[in-house]
Amino acid sequence: MKRLVVLVFAALFLFIVSCAQKEVVVPDSGPMSKKEDTSKDKDRDVKDRSKDADETTSIDKDSIKDRALTEEEIRAAMQSVLKNIPFAYNRSDILDEAKPVLRKISDWMLAHKSVSLLIEGHCDERGTNEYNLALGDQRAQATKAFLVSSGVPATSMETVTFGKEKPICNEHNEACWSKNRRAAFVISR
Repeated sequence: MKRLVVLVFAALFLFIVSCAQKEVVVPDSGPMSKKEDTSKDKDRDVKDRSKDADETTSIDKDSIKDRALTEEEIRAAMQSVLKNIPFAYNRSDILDEAKPVLRKISDWMLAHKSVSLLIEGHCDERGTNEYNLALGDQRAQATKAFLVSSGVPATSMETVTFGKEKPICNEHNEACWSKNRRAAFVISR
């Protein structure tokens, strides 16, 4: 039975990775500099990555032209609304400190009904891959459930788990691990 669960998670992970959309991070302001080119700048310093991850969210650039929102409106939403929410160690319940952020996201989603979100569940590096994939899924599902209970249609959101595969901080301490335990938001359609 345990092998079956592991195989299912491995297949799910491979499917997610193979179906990943090309994503672009829109910078805080001004034209993109060479340092802010996200997908190609692998030499970027870890501190810069963790700082930017708190302030921006990815978008599917091709989807911008399909909606009434302008790129500036999406950038503004990413800066002021679509913030990562934290989770406690080994937990998937929504923290009190995350609820105001989720209420703001809910209000924004209800005002922009043509927008869909991908909710990503992430974990810190501790634990097995299988455990963290399951925990990341629980975090993404809990986040979606909170937004649905706030009136956001479930059909406007999808979830994905990355477990510990996409950390925003690579140091081995609690401050860093707490940044990696998160739900992140991607404008998907």
